[in-house]
Order: sequence, then structure tokens, then C-alpha cells
Amino acid sequence: MVLAGPTAVGKGTVADYVREHHPEVWLSVSATTRRPRPGEVEGQHYHFVDDVEFDRLLAQEDLLEWAVVHGRARYGTPRRPVELALEQGRPALLEIDLQGARQVREAMPEALFVFLEPPSWEVLVDRLVGRGTESPEEREVRLATARTELACVDEFDRSIVNDDVARAAEELVHLMVDPSHQKEA
Repeated sequence: MVLAGPTAVGKGTVADYVREHHPEVWLSVSATTRRPRPGEVEGQHYHFVDDVEFDRLLAQEDLLEWAVVHGRARYGTPRRPVELALEQGRPALLEIDLQGARQVREAMPEALFVFLEPPSWEVLVDRLVGRGTESPEEREVRLATARTELACVDEFDRSIVNDDVARAAEELVHLMVDPSHQKEA
């Protein structure tokens, strides 16, 4: 399953809930060239790498998808851990951005693509401002990206409104384990 949505919608928070409450679900850990935010743990939230290491991963085709996000840092999904989880028959969750979701759709069209939506634009803005991890300039870049991303919800098989983290995460897990509810007609 691929989970995508705009910046500050709570993708990481929903994924953290799934990690804590559903150990049967394997969560992909993306590589990124951005610096860690306060509280982020190497290997749990991201693999923090420098540009040289990211270039090596690209050259060796070790990334299932990758993108430059918000015109700054690069993010990518290491390929082999995803393949191993699927080979083991585990429910697998990739929490990625819109660009990455499009690349995964090309590589793995059988995946279920879920878009995480905010309850409203105002809530999304409040979440971004409230986390206090970006400068005013960075917030404006992220909000401009979010406007574009919100317009792409129709590219996804399903959408979930993140009005309550636990509810949204449980709905996501339910979609993963109950194939009869996966793809909408």
C-alpha cells in the first residue's frame, strides 16, 4: 500500500500509529538528504544520508522511487526491503510523496494507492505552522506544493480524511488486510 498526501497532512503521524499498534504491518523507511527534525530517529523515521550516498543508491538502482521534494531535499524508497517484505507476505506500507507514488504506480501497478486528506485547508495550514519546524519561506513553498498535491486526489484508489489519527490509521490498516474493500470501482 502506498500512502501519500500533502505536506503536514499527518502521513508520518498516521504511519507512527500503525507502527505502534500494528506490528504485523511492515513500514518502509525512506532515505532522505534533509536534516533530521527534532525527535526523528535514524532508521525509524528516515535513513538520513548525504548527497554522495543518495547518488550511489541511484546509480545502483537501489531505489524503487525517488524525488526532489519542495525543491530542496531528495527522498527515496530503498527497493530491496520492500521486495523482501512482499516476498514474506507481510502487509507493506510506503509513506511517500505524490511524485514517488506516481513512480511506484509505474513499477507496481498492483499496489493500493491511498491519499491522506486534511479535514480542511485551514487545518492543514494550522498543522504546518503549529509544528514550527520550517521557516516562513519554507512554509510558503510547502503550502504551494500542498495546493498542487490536493488537486491530485483522483489519481488514487482511495482517500482517507485525517480528522483523527487513530481512526485514519485503523481505516488504512483495514484496507490493507481486507482485500474486498481495497479498490473502488
